[in-house]
Amino acid sequence: MSAKAANTQSILADMHPSKAGRQLGAKDTGGASRTVTTVIGISMIIGVVLCIGGLLFIDPLMRAFGASEASLPLAKDYAFWMFIAALANLPAQSMNCAARAESSVRISSIAVITGAALNILLDPVFMFDWGLNLGVAGASLATTVSQFVTFFILVWFYSSGRSVIKIKMKTFRPGWSFIKDVAMIGIPTAVIQICLSVAASLTNIAAASLPQSDEIIAAYGVVQRLILIGCYVIMGFMQGYQPVASYAFGARDDDRFHQSVRFALKGALLLTVLVEAVYILLARPLILLFNSNPVIVDYGRWLLTAQMALYPAFGLCYMMTITYQTIGESRYGLFLSVIRQGLFYIPFILVLPRLFGIAGIYASQPAADVLTILVCVLSVPSMKRIASRNMQGSMTE
Repeated sequence: MSAKAANTQSILADMHPSKAGRQLGAKDTGGASRTVTTVIGISMIIGVVLCIGGLLFIDPLMRAFGASEASLPLAKDYAFWMFIAALANLPAQSMNCAARAESSVRISSIAVITGAALNILLDPVFMFDWGLNLGVAGASLATTVSQFVTFFILVWFYSSGRSVIKIKMKTFRPGWSFIKDVAMIGIPTAVIQICLSVAASLTNIAAASLPQSDEIIAAYGVVQRLILIGCYVIMGFMQGYQPVASYAFGARDDDRFHQSVRFALKGALLLTVLVEAVYILLARPLILLFNSNPVIVDYGRWLLTAQMALYPAFGLCYMMTITYQTIGESRYGLFLSVIRQGLFYIPFILVLPRLFGIAGIYASQPAADVLTILVCVLSVPSMKRIASRNMQGSMTE
């Protein structure tokens, strides 16, 4: 799916757990149902727009994302089914997050794991000549089928009456103020992903002017894949933290809220330290899994070590971004989502490689992480103060 579609999915996936969680904590089940119904309805509309728009403009879109004349037919074969998948993928993401918001983790896990397992099983059946022999289109079709299966599992859950949150068409109310409210909650997560993409592009541009640029860019591509896995580990943990904190905040349970914040902080730091240790200690063999060229392996080893040197900065910043979203301070959460890979990293990657060559690329991420940690540490006292103030304010309403 295109980067634009992926970012839309990120906003939809994360924009309503905080709001619905706060409403459930405040015992406003009707409000939570309206929020979730409206978000799912909007996601379905966006899915239809992406599907129709993508199919109508598939050629220019594929060329815009870098497909050459030689690769265009394959790109179109793959993209066709991905645009069809948007019809199920976006509302499924919204329903999955709603299930987490009401602590129905079991059905959420069943839906996601079933879809993932089915995708793995169907890939070879659809792709290879002993099966349907559809090639690249088969891989895309397998993903689409699995996403529709996930979608129907979640539809069954909400239509069976087992859920706390009820999805009813009569509660679909997509007013502008509502859209603005919930979008402000989800935008920071999308911004983090956008900043990661922009940072990767600028790093490639910086590397292109250096000797052995092809090897450096190839090594950085491998490193980015590994780092993305680490990011998903932290993001998954934070997605579990968000509805818990939101529920406690909505219930005005100050002790429970701060307990969840402390747990999330310790968990994020522990996970990032573990990921950092694994990646640094096993940097060389991990790069070798993707490429055996000794020059690429050497560059990749140092790039991975540099990128992970202060990796707890990512966990700390993301945890605080989620927390500020939860307590109703989405604008400061948006600011935090920009600082690490945007506000701090971009100036360093634009300047340091010109001054110090490859060493400048190595130093850019640690330098940005030092500033990120500083800002986050300085923001902790205000986060506690604002959370307590907002909870007290909601008590008096």
